[in-house]
Amino acid sequence: MPQLFAVTGAGGTFPRACRAACMVALLLLFLTRAARAQDNYEIQVYGSDLVPTGLTMVELHSNFTFSGSAGIEQGVLPTNHALHETLEITHGFTDWFEVGVYLFTSARDGTGWQWVGDHIRPRLAIPESWHWPVGLSLSQEIGYQRSAYSPDTWTWEIRPIIDQRLGRWYWSFNPTLERSLRGASSSSGFEFSPNAQVTFDVSRTITGALEYYGAYGPLSGFDPLARTEQQLFPSIDVNFGPRWEFNTGVGFGLTNATDRLIVKTIVGYRM
Repeated sequence: MPQLFAVTGAGGTFPRACRAACMVALLLLFLTRAARAQDNYEIQVYGSDLVPTGLTMVELHSNFTFSGSAGIEQGVLPTNHALHETLEITHGFTDWFEVGVYLFTSARDGTGWQWVGDHIRPRLAIPESWHWPVGLSLSQEIGYQRSAYSPDTWTWEIRPIIDQRLGRWYWSFNPTLERSLRGASSSSGFEFSPNAQVTFDVSRTITGALEYYGAYGPLSGFDPLARTEQQLFPSIDVNFGPRWEFNTGVGFGLTNATDRLIVKTIVGYRM
């Protein structure tokens, strides 16, 4: 988990952590009232911390949809019983800059294992040495996905990231903006796709989390609730050491347009 800024002093960290957790929980409740399309390749709420300078993080994102779309929609293949494997490689160049690349693949009965597309993601961050009370970074992701897997083949994502650690509690909010550069939604402008999470360190090894993923549609006018997609992922992180990352969770769709049940796992190693 990101190691940010523990808050101490009279009264300890717990009351402030509770207030922060309640605020984010209310935010999650608000977000689940309205949302839109979500790619189930890299299911992760970003923290503001970067890969340390000179190191390379290799991650494998494995997501299986137990209950998803059953037919072809807008020329896009169904997601039901699809296995998505994404290879992510991120290198830290400085304490304020990193670059990540993604290779997306999908496997499903009837189509076999297929290459889906590739993205590149440069990210800037406020260095921890500045000792800001919250972590801040800005990620931009651009890339291509085949039309059989996405109605928008070229996309651009702008992801601001704000997070904070308060004792054993941690929260992160990603008010993400997405834009189709080529495809069915290219005339819609930027769309709002917020992600958020709250975590609690149960022990030195286990961290419990609640993750939220949503998409509202165009900023010019959010989609009706029935056409939006939203997911909640109860998940856990397991600490296998400073070089390792392990996250697993079960996702539940909150609207009829959302894949209903997804299991995800992230395994990462810093080299």
